[in-house]
Amino acid sequence: MTETSSPAAGGVTIETIRDARVRIAGSVRLTPMWPSLSLGALAGAPVFLKCEQMQLAGSFKVRGATNFVRRLDETAARRGLVAASAGNHAQGVALAGAGRGIGVVVVMPETAPLAKVTACREYGARVVLAGTSLEMARAEALAIAQRDGRIYVPPFDDDDVIAGQGTIGLEILEQCPDVEEVLVPAGGGGLLGGIATAIKSTHPHVRVVGVQSSAMDGICQSFAAHKLLATAAERTIADGVAVAGPSARTFALIERYVDDMVAVNDDAIAHAIVMLIEKSKMIVEGAGALAAAAIHAGEYRPKGTAVAVLSGGNIDINLLGSIVRRGLADAGRYQHLSVEVSDTPGELALVSAAIAAAGGNILEVNHDREVPGMPIGVAVLELLLEVNGKAHFEEILHSLREGGMRGVPGIRARLATADARRRHEAV
Repeated sequence: MTETSSPAAGGVTIETIRDARVRIAGSVRLTPMWPSLSLGALAGAPVFLKCEQMQLAGSFKVRGATNFVRRLDETAARRGLVAASAGNHAQGVALAGAGRGIGVVVVMPETAPLAKVTACREYGARVVLAGTSLEMARAEALAIAQRDGRIYVPPFDDDDVIAGQGTIGLEILEQCPDVEEVLVPAGGGGLLGGIATAIKSTHPHVRVVGVQSSAMDGICQSFAAHKLLATAAERTIADGVAVAGPSARTFALIERYVDDMVAVNDDAIAHAIVMLIEKSKMIVEGAGALAAAAIHAGEYRPKGTAVAVLSGGNIDINLLGSIVRRGLADAGRYQHLSVEVSDTPGELALVSAAIAAAGGNILEVNHDREVPGMPIGVAVLELLLEVNGKAHFEEILHSLREGGMRGVPGIRARLATADARRRHEAV
């Protein structure tokens, strides 16, 4: 017989969350609360960041996993554990299992970030890659539990797991006693339900808002319809919340305690990741940035002192690089520029001097002498510039017109911006 939850009595309550806090003390970190001036300026109210990306194993998941594992008796512990996860839950279970000397198998989608796969192995777990979605990985994990007699550790559909995640709510109330609103990544509802229970049980006036990726917004649809709904698997940079929807257990807590639900798209998530790096010096994964993204994108405006939970920081370094470059481009910080120049010595120096005089930075240069349609003796410089926004880019164009290209006899000059279609516009 396969066990799908650890022993628990009475569901998730403020008492079980307080018990969980005692049980996991010494095995998890009290993560910091940090003010965000940038988000506060956008919100028009103080915004603080609950930094669970600084938690052991890089996310909040170790809290619930540790509470689950600590409640197992010795007979159950000897059976070993199996979990399905896009990465963070797997790491939490691997670390919690290692703390008790319990063997752990984690099943992850084949698309799971390499950083998360590697981390699970480093914590001593055996990693099985199965399928292209979390649901497919879960099916394989349940099959392993049935075949090998291992205890399946649910990522969110378990009272002990939820109570462990809810300990964050207790910390929020202590670290930010004036809090009026809390924004929490939603996913399957374990983190959201746990935090909402902890907060609303003693501070019912505090508003709790869930934030989910719009790519898989089953939990938002369920909240709006007041019934369980699920969505098909879709790709999203918020892989940690790429679940079809909540469980009956988590949905009951959400229906009782959560005030609102918001969805944000991948562009908003990416922009929030870049903002957190640049303004707060924090590296956060897609799912971890959801709460910040809701405020940054204007999808939600808190009316009072708010806490945004940053739930994790386990992001693949290659994906992070792509997100940063895309975010800078979307913000107008990267600009393409084409310049026609005479194919003679000194022309590149004139162009670069004019750009430098206006404060621009040249990142890439391509000097093309064989552009179709260009007269003989004319070359095209293709430049990638780093600028401080679109207004600054216009200043650079003005500098090129008025400086570098003036007074050079016999040269036909054309400056052009390149949009997504590389379309040239004559100046």
